[in-house]
Amino acid sequence: IGEDPANELAAEIRDAGGEAIASTDSVATPEGARAIIAAALAAFGRVDIVIHSAGNVRRGLLTELSYEDFEAVLSVHLRGAFHIVREAFPHMCAQNYGRIILTGSINGLYGKANNANYATCKAGLVGLSHTAAIEGAAQGIKSNVIIPAAVTRMSEGIDVSKFPPMGPELVAPVVGWLAHEDCNVSGELYIAVAGRVARAFFAESEGIYRPSWTIDEVAENIAAIRDETRQWILPQQTGFADHLARSFAMTQGG
Repeated sequence: IGEDPANELAAEIRDAGGEAIASTDSVATPEGARAIIAAALAAFGRVDIVIHSAGNVRRGLLTELSYEDFEAVLSVHLRGAFHIVREAFPHMCAQNYGRIILTGSINGLYGKANNANYATCKAGLVGLSHTAAIEGAAQGIKSNVIIPAAVTRMSEGIDVSKFPPMGPELVAPVVGWLAHEDCNVSGELYIAVAGRVARAFFAESEGIYRPSWTIDEVAENIAAIRDETRQWILPQQTGFADHLARSFAMTQGG
């Protein structure tokens, strides 16, 4: 855990005329997350925005990745996100307002060799954010995932010499909008990479319905099952119910 970057940033904000404090407690434990939120409450009286971007890297192929390295990444990325959201969420509900931004990764969408622990955690953040969006909707809480690509301290060991300009300043405006009181989206995924901003989302093929299946019938129909011609892109807020309702409707010929 490096304390200098947090303290330097807080000083930079104060020098620019803003107000800031730095907490260097770790999100990897409930106690650390509780201390971070308590520090914010003590300084500002409320918590309006949570941006979870704490991260670490322990690379390794599935044939060699140690359990210790898996746990080290899980504790910071996924458990850390839960800890900080869990501590902030009741305060946001009580004040009927909140903005949550969790830092995902294209690794969590598509996977990446040598990074099973990182990819697993980033995929898990999507489910956490979607759930926070659903549970917080009635209280004015919006939760989204930023999927950035930027050259930062975590890029150490990677050859970035052929990358286009992709500093954090190309990601920060998207995060700033997701954290803004005028943000009108929730439960969504936003990509920010080298100046490109886009939305990522999940889709299902319509598939086919049969009252019963055999292994051979799955094999015979796999092309139709995989056919992307007719897609379901379900709204996040109602996706769970829509998925079941549409699937059940197919049993009635709908």
